[in-house]
Amino acid sequence: MKPRILVIDDEEGIRDTLRMILKYEGYDVLQAGTGEDGVRLIERDPPDLVFLDIKMPGMDGIDVLRRIQHLTDTLPVVVISGHVEQGGASSSEAAEAMKLGARDFIEKPPSQDRILVTVRNALEGAALRRENSQYRHEVDRKYQLIGDAPALSGVREAIHRAAPTGATVLIWGESGVGKELVARAIHRESLRRDATFVQVNCAAIPDELIESELFGHEKGSFTGAVDRQIGKFEQADRGTIFLDEVGDMSLKTQAKVLRVLQEQELERLGSNRVIRVDVRVIVATNKNLEEAINTGAFREDLFYRLNVVPIHVPPLRERRDDIPALVRHFADVLAREHNFRRKVFTAAAMDRLRQRHWRGNIRELRNAVERLLIMTPGDSIEARDVPDEGLSARDGAAGGGALPGSAVSVTMSLESQWFDLPSLHEFKSVSERAYLVAKLRQHHWNISKTAEVIDTPRSNLYKKLEQYGISEAQDGQ
Repeated sequence: MKPRILVIDDEEGIRDTLRMILKYEGYDVLQAGTGEDGVRLIERDPPDLVFLDIKMPGMDGIDVLRRIQHLTDTLPVVVISGHVEQGGASSSEAAEAMKLGARDFIEKPPSQDRILVTVRNALEGAALRRENSQYRHEVDRKYQLIGDAPALSGVREAIHRAAPTGATVLIWGESGVGKELVARAIHRESLRRDATFVQVNCAAIPDELIESELFGHEKGSFTGAVDRQIGKFEQADRGTIFLDEVGDMSLKTQAKVLRVLQEQELERLGSNRVIRVDVRVIVATNKNLEEAINTGAFREDLFYRLNVVPIHVPPLRERRDDIPALVRHFADVLAREHNFRRKVFTAAAMDRLRQRHWRGNIRELRNAVERLLIMTPGDSIEARDVPDEGLSARDGAAGGGALPGSAVSVTMSLESQWFDLPSLHEFKSVSERAYLVAKLRQHHWNISKTAEVIDTPRSNLYKKLEQYGISEAQDGQ
């Protein structure tokens, strides 16, 4: 389809000149003699490009630009005007037009070459902006927080309050709960939304390389440094850096991160030059950083710098009612990503997924949905297609079911299910949960007494209850 170009100018001669030049090059041309008529044409059917005169009776070009700004942010506008001494736009009007989104400024009478170059550049730029906008929309849809569970409402409220500020945010929760989604939501709602979001997984980078990754290095600063490298903090300048698994940083790296937080400056490895950066820092961890402080593995001063706005992301077991919405979301995203045919999950299949114990939280659920989409024939996924992997929520991994009163009998009751568990770690977790539930029942859910009997601090027992989703309402006799 030919690009459609609208010319808004009160001079008929200028309109005809532009029309002949553009028509000859194969463009469709619309014309409007007043600002009001031009706005009506844009409202009815937006063109691909607008040539707009600044000086017009009635609604002038600045007023038209303001109106266009309200209607759309993707329509490119090229301002045309005569010389100032000939009654054209003043320098202040030209500056105002550019501030309102005009892509270029052409003086009358316009030359053919200048017009055609301007049109080509404006249309290519508009196509690129539309592509970027579509890409950002896809990214936002992929990383959106799904669900309406009460456990998630507090997270959304914290995001809403923290995002517009520059405060450092500490996101904590179990592995796989969606801490990255929270970080991206904070950036998306912040004043830095149009700048870069840089993500660093601190646990995935070896200790000897993490400083280079974060702060950069100069050529020759160490063996293998064949070129200068810009670090992640510099890449995130004016934007947001997300340090995932921050609890895995070495103490040496922690000291340098603390300096960036305090001074907003850094030095590349092998350089003495101080580089100023303007970065919003968001961190995440699945570790108890206060315990890490007690063991000397994490700096206390850094913790207090990071823990300005703490946000706890709840595990999936606390928001089971969100599972159907999450499943549908993952099914849509994966169908687009892998060019799958869309499949429907039946109510029985959804119920079976809701009853499963998702130790890996949302990440595990997503993997399961992807596996079902690939391996299940037909257009619908039935309950029989959902395999029995591990224990369900009713088998004792997340509550329910009568459990014996002693640790020995608890272990014996699980023996028939050992071979269903994928790993030794899974068995240990299931056994520990069952043991704690049995002891709590034995002592009538008295937390202090139970902690004393099993010889653990009460604070540690509370953490275990949260970790395994144990409660009297769910696991009581």
